[in-house]
Amino acid sequence: MAAALPVCYHGCISRKECEDLLGKKNKDGAYLIRDSETIQGAMCLCVYKQKTVYTYRLLQTHTGHYTLLTAGGLEETYFKSLDDLIRHYKRKNQGLVMHLRHSVKRKTAMLIQPRSVPGPEAPRRAPMPPPEEDHDYENAPDSSEYVEVLPP
Repeated sequence: MAAALPVCYHGCISRKECEDLLGKKNKDGAYLIRDSETIQGAMCLCVYKQKTVYTYRLLQTHTGHYTLLTAGGLEETYFKSLDDLIRHYKRKNQGLVMHLRHSVKRKTAMLIQPRSVPGPEAPRRAPMPPPEEDHDYENAPDSSEYVEVLPP
């Protein structure tokens, strides 16, 4: 079953688009969540303070819980949902440069889809063409396409 994402989740937007959105809000404590551009499957919690955007890596565990990547030696806190994480970091002095105050909302609804089933926004992959011939490697005919690899 799909779960609704928080309205501050913007999906696959660039760092630049994120900075522009937060800059337009121009309020300390403005925040949004976006997909990471560098780590597949990770997200970023981006917080605006004094014309600077601070980015925190947000990871989801194999059990579905969320955590912010912390500096070495600090204990990680796990949350059942992104909404729980956001509620926690709206409180002052929780380790962010600024507590979360002003959500930058996306314009359209999004759903979290189970990873085994691609969502409607996921690109569809073209089916793989069938192999020209289905040989097993041990009984392949002599051909320049196959290289014999045997120990010396």
